[in-house]
Amino acid sequence: MVLPAASRLLRTALRFRVAPVANVASKPAKENISARDQTIAMTTMFITILGPSGWILAHLEDYKKKE
Repeated sequence: MVLPAASRLLRTALRFRVAPVANVASKPAKENISARDQTIAMTTMFITILGPSGWILAHLEDYKKKE
C-alpha cells in the first residue's frame, strides 16, 4: 500500500511547475538596437566578467607570496 501513496505524491509534485514557463515569441524585435548600442553592451559584459578574472590571474604570484 505504500507504493500507490508514493506514486500519487510523485504525480502531484510533478503536476505543479516550480519555474515559470518562458514566453517565447517568434516575431521580430519591436525596437532595433543599433550597432553602437550592441558594442557598448558587449564591451560592458566582457569587462564585467573578464576583468576580475584577469586581475586575479595577473596578480597570482602576489597571492601565492602572501601565504
